Amino acid sequence: MWIREGRIRLSARAYTDFVTEFPTLTSLAKAGGCAAKYPAARLEKLLAGLVPVDAVDLLVGLDPADDAAVYRLDDERAIVFTVDFFPPVVDDPRAFGAIAATNALNDVFAMGGVPLLALSITAFPEELPTEMLGEILAGADEVVRSAGAILAGGHTIRDDEPKYGLAVVGTVHPDGIWPKSGAKPGDALFLTKALGTGLVLQAQREGRPPAGALDAAVAAMRTLNRDAAEALRPLHPNAVTDVTGFGLLGHAYEMASRSGVRIELEAAALPALPGAFELATDGTRTGGDSRNRDYAGPHVESSASAAAEALAFDPQTAGGLLVSLPADRAPVLVARFAGLGLDLYRIGRVVEGSGVELR
Repeated sequence: MWIREGRIRLSARAYTDFVTEFPTLTSLAKAGGCAAKYPAARLEKLLAGLVPVDAVDLLVGLDPADDAAVYRLDDERAIVFTVDFFPPVVDDPRAFGAIAATNALNDVFAMGGVPLLALSITAFPEELPTEMLGEILAGADEVVRSAGAILAGGHTIRDDEPKYGLAVVGTVHPDGIWPKSGAKPGDALFLTKALGTGLVLQAQREGRPPAGALDAAVAAMRTLNRDAAEALRPLHPNAVTDVTGFGLLGHAYEMASRSGVRIELEAAALPALPGAFELATDGTRTGGDSRNRDYAGPHVESSASAAAEALAFDPQTAGGLLVSLPADRAPVLVARFAGLGLDLYRIGRVVEGSGVELR
C-alpha cells in the first residue's frame, strides 16, 4: 500500500489479498444500484402524504416531484439539489464509487444544471478493510472532478450492507430548467444511452453474463450525461428526465402523466446494451422488473414482444437522458450528437392523450 496525491492506493498484490480475504461487495447487497429503489407505486403514496412547500422561489419541489429540487436565488441563478445512493452493483470498489457518483450527478444534468459541489453518503461494514472504502471514494472523486464539481466532504455510518452515493448541489438559470412535465404533442422522443444494465447485472449475479456484457454495462454506467446535456442545451427541450430505477416505461409514464400527453415508443428502436436483449429473450428478470410493472404497467399498452417489454421495464443504473423536443429541431439534435460522437436514439413521439404505448 502506498500514498499518492493524498489518496490511499493498493499495490496489485495487496488489492488481491484483501479482495480474496473478505466478502465481495455485491455479496453483501440484497439488491444493487437503482434496482434497490423504493417501489414507485409506494413512493407515490408516501409523497402524497407530504404537504408541498408553498414558496415562490421553490421552482421545482414535490408538486410535482422531479429529478432534483430547484430553488431560485435571483433572476439569473437557481440552485439544483439532489441526493442519490445505493448498494453495490459491481465488486470493483473503484468502479462502484464511480457508478454511484455518476448516477447522482446525472440528476443535475437532467434538470439542465451544472454540478458545483458534492458530499459523500457512505454506509460501510466495519469488517471490511478501510482500503476498500478508500477505493470507492477515489472512484467517486474522479467522476466528480470530471463533472466539473468538487467532492468536499460527507458522512459515513456503520452498516451491514455497503451503500454509497452523493448529495449534489448545482446551478441552473431559472428559465433554463428542464422539467419532466413539459412534453408536448408533436415532440420527438430521444434516448442517449442503451438499455439493459439491470438485465446484465442480474446475469452477472447468477454467474452467466454474456461475454463482454458486464464491461459494456459498466462503461455505460460510468458515463456522465454531461456531454449529452451540453449538446442538448442550445435546442431548448420541452422535457427531460434520466432513465434510472423505474425503467424506460416507468420514467416515460412519469413524463406522460405529468405533461398531460401520451407517449408512443417504438419497440424496434429501443437500443440494447450488448447481451441485454438476448438475456431478456432468455427470461432473465430483476426484482425491479415486477415493481416497475406494478407501477407503470396499468398505464402501458403494449403490442411488443415479451423481450422488448422486459428491456423497457428493466431498472437502469446511471441511465441516459429521455428527451422530448419539437420534432422540427430533431435533425439539428441528431447532427449535433453525431458531430460530437455521442450516442442518440430516436425512440418515439408525443401525441395527444394519456399513458404510454409500446408498439
